[in-house]
Amino acid sequence: MTASTDIRDVAALLDRFRDHAMNDAALLQRLASIYDDSVFATAVAEVAAAQGIALSAVDVRNMMKPDPAGMSRFDETPPRGLAWPDTQWLPSAMVAAGPEMVVDWVHFAGRRLTDPFFMDSLIRARPLPINRLMRYRTPLSNFAQGAPAKGLPTPDGFVFHLSRCGSTLVAQMLAAMDDTIVASEPSPLDDVIQWARIRADVPIEIRLDVLRAMVGALGRDRTGGTRHYVVKLDCWHTLELPLLRLAFPDTPWVFLYRDPVEILVSHMRMRGIQTVAGASINTFGIVDGQNMPVEEYTARVLRSIAEAAIEHQPLGGGLLINYDALPDAVEAQILSHFGIDPDDDARAALRRAGAKDAKAPMHAFSRDTERKQQTATPAVRAAAVEHLADSYRRLEDLRLAQGATSGSR
Repeated sequence: MTASTDIRDVAALLDRFRDHAMNDAALLQRLASIYDDSVFATAVAEVAAAQGIALSAVDVRNMMKPDPAGMSRFDETPPRGLAWPDTQWLPSAMVAAGPEMVVDWVHFAGRRLTDPFFMDSLIRARPLPINRLMRYRTPLSNFAQGAPAKGLPTPDGFVFHLSRCGSTLVAQMLAAMDDTIVASEPSPLDDVIQWARIRADVPIEIRLDVLRAMVGALGRDRTGGTRHYVVKLDCWHTLELPLLRLAFPDTPWVFLYRDPVEILVSHMRMRGIQTVAGASINTFGIVDGQNMPVEEYTARVLRSIAEAAIEHQPLGGGLLINYDALPDAVEAQILSHFGIDPDDDARAALRRAGAKDAKAPMHAFSRDTERKQQTATPAVRAAAVEHLADSYRRLEDLRLAQGATSGSR
């Protein structure tokens, strides 16, 4: 910081620069493409000087605080504006800031969402110099109203799943097509769905408006060539399928599942947060879960999700897909169900992605059915039989009744 300024002066000058920059999408994109802190600080100082704002490169560097985990989203910084930022910004979180809820935004520097999960892309974006200097948040109370007047995209399809059953492979295959945006388990959407579930006191019309706005914000065209948009949801969001159908009645959906023994084996190796009793809000209504064997609690969670898919099947628009049909089912069933008709190049890209391990793309896709069956413990098998066998059988009956096909084991 320069001798002629103190931190309050610099903060005020920086606010002036931010106000100027937020109205210039081209400037923001140019700054976002600079990854070196010193080069970035010099560029900001030069732009500021041209606007009569006396920020030095040293001042800028001193105000760029590292925040790789995004902990600043939990502070009480008030919103900076009502309008949404340009399309290169995506929501990163919905949190409380003092007495009000706010939506935080992060600049993605033109990068497509091609990582296995939205959080992976967000972790890459947060450390960019532009995001360490240019924080932007909007009030939830004006989130839906602040959307661009030209309208928001609606998804071509939703991907629901029982967890550990190929949903990431499906998402990666679809994202391999250059004209398709895939938001894979986006954390800010999870924030909204949890809020909509908890805040039953908020009128349903408002909750639906916020949900539509968040889904739309995540799917805005940032390349100029987007034709399709798919959202892969968290496994527990299957419980909220009626809410999503109410918000997007014309959007088709798929539900992916597999042999419960194989899902349980995967969770025993690495527990998903939903399968850890007491780790989050008791979404599944399981009493005394912390005193249950881990196999039983996990099986009960999975049963809740499977039963939700079965219960909500009559809402329409759904297609059940067994893991055994992947990856072929993406091209054979899911594309047409979502109304996506890719050209030859896009199909080739999709097939190449289907040949890779979705969570470790440097490795080839390998079906792990036999390995999981062989390593299942007696406790896993017992939990699967007691809590999930009936749900799995009913899913299979529904799938066969709808005319879906499953690959041979």
